[in-house]
This record gives sequence, C-alpha cells and structure tokens, in this order.
Amino acid sequence: MVESKSLTVKVLQKLRDVCVLISSISLVVLILTFAWLVFGRYVLNQTPTWVEQLALVLVVWITFLGAGAGVHDDTHLGVSFIREAMPPKIRHVLRITCEVTMAVFGLVMLVACTELVQFGWSTKLPMLNIPEGIRTLPAAIAGGLIFLFATERAVRMIAGGVSPDKPVVPISDDRSA
Repeated sequence: MVESKSLTVKVLQKLRDVCVLISSISLVVLILTFAWLVFGRYVLNQTPTWVEQLALVLVVWITFLGAGAGVHDDTHLGVSFIREAMPPKIRHVLRITCEVTMAVFGLVMLVACTELVQFGWSTKLPMLNIPEGIRTLPAAIAGGLIFLFATERAVRMIAGGVSPDKPVVPISDDRSA
C-alpha cells in the first residue's frame, strides 16, 4: 500500500535530504583538507595554517546538520528501554511528551544560537577571514530543524497517525529497495 504524503512531509523530507547532502559534502571537503595538510607538511615542508580553522567549522556543520537529520529519521541518541517497557497507552503519552520536549529544546536552541550568530557575525575567524557567526550558524539551523521535525512527529502522533506499538519513524521513501 502506497501512502499519500502531505506537502509538509515532502518539504521536511527535502530539508532532511539537504542536511545530509551538506553534511556529506562537508565530510568530503574535510577529508580533502586533511589530505592537503599532510601533503603540505611532508612533501612541500610547509604546513597550511588555515586547515585547523576550516576543519573546526566543517566538523560543526557536519555534527549539527547530521543531528537535525537524525531527529527527522528518529535515529538520534535516546534511552528508550523504560518507555518501551510501559503499556501501549503510557508509551504513547511518553513518546508525545518526548517529541514536545525535543521541539521546545529545538526552539530554545534556535533562539539562543541565532543570538550567537548575530553576536559573532562582525568578528572574523583568523586564517579564514570569514564571519565568526559561520561557526554557530549550523547550531541555529539545527535548532530550527529539530523544532520542525519534532513538532511534525508530535502532531502526527496526537492525530493518531502513529501507533504506540511501532517505532516512530518519518513517512519517507523506501531507499533500500
């Protein structure tokens, strides 16, 4: 049976896909950057000084965008054995509570990190000459994404679209086929 996807689900899936794409590209750039570091250090005898700063920025982007995608896919870190041991109705309430809590956390993260981005935007990162806010921007983006993804899942659970006996996963394409 093919489920009809709402526009909201499709948009959130595309946002998740963009996060994974940016994280993947950032990982490739990180690997190439360290390859250049090794080449510069051992072949050219001149260590590139900008590599460490770029690596830190890339790791932050990979981490936070990956975390946002993980919330969408329900693959984020969580301790669920107690919740899963509960009867179905209590389990359902606990899952909704967890999703709402994550949504609130995402919103707080979005607001706080947006302030950090604004605060650091006028300062430049040494060696890279880009705004300091670039380093905190992915945390703000991830906060917004966590808010959106968790809110959508909580709404689906409250509306009865998710059974308390089954894992909570987003409606998405079956990419393993």
